[in-house]
Amino acid sequence: MICFPNAKINLGLNIISKREDGFHNIESIFYPLIGLNDVLEVIENIESSENIFHSTGILIPGDSSDNLCLRAMQLMKSKREIPALKIHLHKNIPIGAGLGGGSADASFFIKLVNEKYKLDFTNHEMIEMAASLGSDCAFFINNQTAYATDKGQILEPIQFDIGEHIVVLVFSSLHISTKVAYAGISPRASEHQLKSILQLPIKEWRSYMKNDFEATVFKMYPELEETKEWLYASGAAYASMTGTGSTVFGIFNRNEFDETMMKRSKFDKYYIA
Repeated sequence: MICFPNAKINLGLNIISKREDGFHNIESIFYPLIGLNDVLEVIENIESSENIFHSTGILIPGDSSDNLCLRAMQLMKSKREIPALKIHLHKNIPIGAGLGGGSADASFFIKLVNEKYKLDFTNHEMIEMAASLGSDCAFFINNQTAYATDKGQILEPIQFDIGEHIVVLVFSSLHISTKVAYAGISPRASEHQLKSILQLPIKEWRSYMKNDFEATVFKMYPELEETKEWLYASGAAYASMTGTGSTVFGIFNRNEFDETMMKRSKFDKYYIA
């Protein structure tokens, strides 16, 4: 069986407070980007009792034996009988870019295996398993726009769509450490509630919606701030970094967007959703 894990962006990201467990309480809107996808294939390993993981596409750094898909597999096997599997992941979503690609892969794996082997995990159980793998993994179980709080795993589905707009993602080769990004954060309550900001015209978001990580990350990597400013200068109704970076996105009116400006720009890695 094959599925297509998609990316997400953060519409606003406020770091509210530091928790006793060392993590942070956040507030964000998680918005799925259907179309920017990895490809995940799972077949039964009839040749041995070993789980085999193989990846192509964008190189995944680190030890492949610690991939989130394999960790999800072990978690599911601790609760149900599952045969040995061959897992093939083709990476298209940039890594360490604030797009949630690894989290999506793990959650889509859980959903795919649950369906393939009729394991009867409930939606709530899948959300709990995903949340134990990573704070934003739970989002990809339902994979719909949600207001995220706590560590990012408490999700309130909300009705929202960007309508007659498109999202232009500008990728960077930078891989920004989450630990480093958090090091410069001074948690504080947000001035404006994100769900309320969503009710405003997108062109007004700029005055109220922010990503707290930009203050730290832009100082370290000024080229990312320059990218955001370029998107605004090119007509974006709203622009921001997503997650801890390094992807910067702009939301443009579909009828006013001219892709030739991207082709004339210095950005050779971009995606239009």
